Amino acid sequence: MNNVAAKLAPKALQRIRLHLARSKDFPDGSARHGYEFVAPLGEDGHIDPEAWKEVREACIVTRFWGNEEREEGLLVHRAGGTGGSNWVFDYEQGDSEDDETGYRFGDHPFVPGEYVSLRDEDGDMHTFVVFSVVPA
Repeated sequence: MNNVAAKLAPKALQRIRLHLARSKDFPDGSARHGYEFVAPLGEDGHIDPEAWKEVREACIVTRFWGNEEREEGLLVHRAGGTGGSNWVFDYEQGDSEDDETGYRFGDHPFVPGEYVSLRDEDGDMHTFVVFSVVPA
């Protein structure tokens, strides 16, 4: 365990895997399209913004999208959006054009079987199912 992860209780830092949910283009959903990211979750499964401040360097996100090359970035909490802030997958720090924004991520519990949405860099909204949540 690195120093950043040691700052949190062992169960708090979780690895969350999202798979593309059913859609017009993918009627059965797709395990080959999605994200895996690390975030501090509270007991209720919500991302803990206060804990995130202490461990932000450990909150790595990986985007996997079919045969495309994987992209790696960070989970970032930014001012703006619904409720005054939003969670963003940031692949190039300092360049917001490639960011992907979670829709009301702060309101949704990250527990297997729940659904969340992300707006990709092209502005398209996609729905994902929380496939797994395991200790990071």
